[in-house]
Amino acid sequence: MPLCHDTRIAYSRTGRGDGLPIVLLHAGIADRRMWDDVLTPLSASREVVRLDLRGYGESTARPDGPWSPRADVTATLDALGIDRAHFVGCSLGAGVCAEVAVTRPDLVASLVLAAPGGALITEATDELRAFFRAEGTALEAGDLDAAVEANLRAWVDGPQRGPTEVRADLRAAVGVMQRRAFELTADWPDSTWEAETELDPPLTERLGEVTAPTLVIVGARDIDAIRSAADHVASGIAHARAVLWPDVAHLPPMERPEEFASAVLAWVDDAGDRAGGVERR
Repeated sequence: MPLCHDTRIAYSRTGRGDGLPIVLLHAGIADRRMWDDVLTPLSASREVVRLDLRGYGESTARPDGPWSPRADVTATLDALGIDRAHFVGCSLGAGVCAEVAVTRPDLVASLVLAAPGGALITEATDELRAFFRAEGTALEAGDLDAAVEANLRAWVDGPQRGPTEVRADLRAAVGVMQRRAFELTADWPDSTWEAETELDPPLTERLGEVTAPTLVIVGARDIDAIRSAADHVASGIAHARAVLWPDVAHLPPMERPEEFASAVLAWVDDAGDRAGGVERR
């Protein structure tokens, strides 16, 4: 896959169309492969750019100084000659999209934030702390299988479902991507993570600066911290609309790819014409 010379970030460009491109940023338990099932319908009418955030997928280069996912994304798009796009992110990727909307509003025509996580999380709930304990215990023991399973149980199954209630192929695909991220960053020293720069003030206090029309998609079966973050985003961004998907957990684009692609295309075609309220379906 292509690697941006300026940033050493892996990307792919697919499709064409008269409208602005769509940029896809993946969840922290995945990489750009999570978008495979939405790529065909999206790229039928739009150019689609998928990135692997640093430390995921094929973006293997360890940073050697201050860095951040948002800076990697904006620098990569600048290098690719993309000066404006619709941004679609899931979980960690949603947080990065929102950070770009705050720091580089010129780049962002609209936002679709699915299962808003990362820098958009507002509180460490009991469910979220339980996940961190399970993952941390497994990683300290050097048990990658258990660490991957902790992520699958928390994020793919969700707190309200068991493993047998989720498609086996979905769990398997996420497991491969999550393991890749663990293995890729296993030898990154603490200094690398400490060099990651965060927004100050934090993103959760700057949502009022987001001017792009924003669609928030959240699953009712997701961890409570993500549902709370979705509420905060929907109320904090002036031109936001929230949609609740009852039978979905943390990965709407992978659980319901056709419906997700349709929602994205409808939103980018008519961004800003609707605002406010929570739609349930």
